[in-house]
Amino acid sequence: MEAGAGISAAHVTVTYRNGHTALSDASFDLPTGTIAALVGVNGAGKSTLFKAIMGFVPAARGTITILGLPVPQALKRNLVAYVPQSEEVDWTFPVLVEDVVMMGRYGHMNFLRRPRAVDREAVASALARVGMSEFRTRQIGELSGGQRKRVFLARALAQDARVILLDEPFTGVDVKTEEAIVGLLRGLRRHMTFGEGAGEVALMTDDERPLLMGADGEPARPVA
Repeated sequence: MEAGAGISAAHVTVTYRNGHTALSDASFDLPTGTIAALVGVNGAGKSTLFKAIMGFVPAARGTITILGLPVPQALKRNLVAYVPQSEEVDWTFPVLVEDVVMMGRYGHMNFLRRPRAVDREAVASALARVGMSEFRTRQIGELSGGQRKRVFLARALAQDARVILLDEPFTGVDVKTEEAIVGLLRGLRRHMTFGEGAGEVALMTDDERPLLMGADGEPARPVA
């Protein structure tokens, strides 16, 4: 099946209220079936681009579309899952691993957020795929850095999103977890059966280090 539009940005500029332009004239196209990395030093605009894709900051100029839809529509349809940096999470908050993963199902529930059998099955399947089933009743704060990353990736899988954004997923984890994350994303790309208008895109950030695990083709030009 021919790849369609995954994430597209056209001449995107983001300027904060203090007048600082954090991203200038960024353009790129990621087709469905893509695993891509934004690689660069701190301050290069990676996090700002992520925030723009997630709708957290507005673009002063330019447009971003996800699977052919404007960002607000894509988010409303639950098409985008986000795996945050470790620093963005309060690890002291008492919550079980399975409850963290269940958060990925909220967009599929009614306003009461009462899990159905299909939601519990999705959570169990996601935990199994990342090798964390035996930790489902553990507190998230008791886990190692690599285990926490796997749990949040499981949350993204349980959401059944079409686009997964991972912000510095390899920071503070061991090589085994790095390989597990990349392997899972490759598995999604290879084995998912795409429906009309659907597709899979994984976009991640990383500081300074190139991601060359089976990379294919020439690097794209910098976006900032």
